[in-house]
Amino acid sequence: MAKKRAQTKATKPQVTNGARAAGADVNVPVVGAREPCPCGSGRRYKACHGRAAAHAVTELVQRPFEGLPGECDWVALRELVPAATVPLTLKGGLPEGVPSVTLATVLPMAWPALRRDDGSVLLGLQNDTSSGDISRDLADTLQRALTAKPGGPVTAQRVPADGVRLQDLLDADSAFEPAVHSGFEFWVPGNAENATPEVSASLERANAAAIPTVRLSSVDAAYWCETPEKNHLRWVMPHPEEQLLDGLARLHAAGASSLGEGTRLVGSFRAHGLMVPVWDLPSAMGAEDCEKPAAELAERLAKALATEAPLTPEERRARGGLTNRQVTLS
Repeated sequence: MAKKRAQTKATKPQVTNGARAAGADVNVPVVGAREPCPCGSGRRYKACHGRAAAHAVTELVQRPFEGLPGECDWVALRELVPAATVPLTLKGGLPEGVPSVTLATVLPMAWPALRRDDGSVLLGLQNDTSSGDISRDLADTLQRALTAKPGGPVTAQRVPADGVRLQDLLDADSAFEPAVHSGFEFWVPGNAENATPEVSASLERANAAAIPTVRLSSVDAAYWCETPEKNHLRWVMPHPEEQLLDGLARLHAAGASSLGEGTRLVGSFRAHGLMVPVWDLPSAMGAEDCEKPAAELAERLAKALATEAPLTPEERRARGGLTNRQVTLS
């Protein structure tokens, strides 16, 4: 479900002459791009303070989920998992009238967030964002959803450069436990027949495109998925990239990087500052069949990561092969 997102090269914020004349140092509110700039310059916001505000938030944050519980699962849900939800715990508890806040991979019509009739909030994770900091974009959407009128979606908007981040809003000591679903029926509580025609059509399209996915229980942030030709295991790992490449190369050179007969470590993704090794699996190998081999591989990898000896020529060749088979998602 998730799409590859282009990275935006950071640029130095610029301020127009009109903005300087009106006082560039004042705290100018964010308004619509075509509205008059609140600074009083007489220019449209996008041509005045909006230009500096847009540039100020384009710098890419390499690890937007760093410091959050379950960083690896945040990355997986953002980039790899079609349908999943996670209850979120806010610092200081829930506001009055908001019985729950739930993170969802995708919402109907790609809504950024939804405030249900009962006041509960669903926050969409896989939407395109307006800045280079996904955490800030999501935090802005969440704040607006908490105060939105129940019974409707929350629309996207450009976030202020000094806005809060998810790390400021979420309880750092709470658990992050994704529930992976076979479809998107969680969009409609109760009877899906009560959904609007638009939501029903979006639900049908999303269910048709969803790849069967299961989160393993024996290791963290590893997701089995089924495709027509072969199955895969995609495992988001928290280790620094260079260290992880060395560890995987040691295992690969020793013939110990597979998950059993017919499986193969084929490469990795880079996503939000973390590496995601990928294994090809036989079509007959289900998620339950991966549990024990994954746990055993985790033990072998831990030992390889702790090894400080220089790589052997064979291990260096294996590392080069793994490096050449990397793909950057974000």
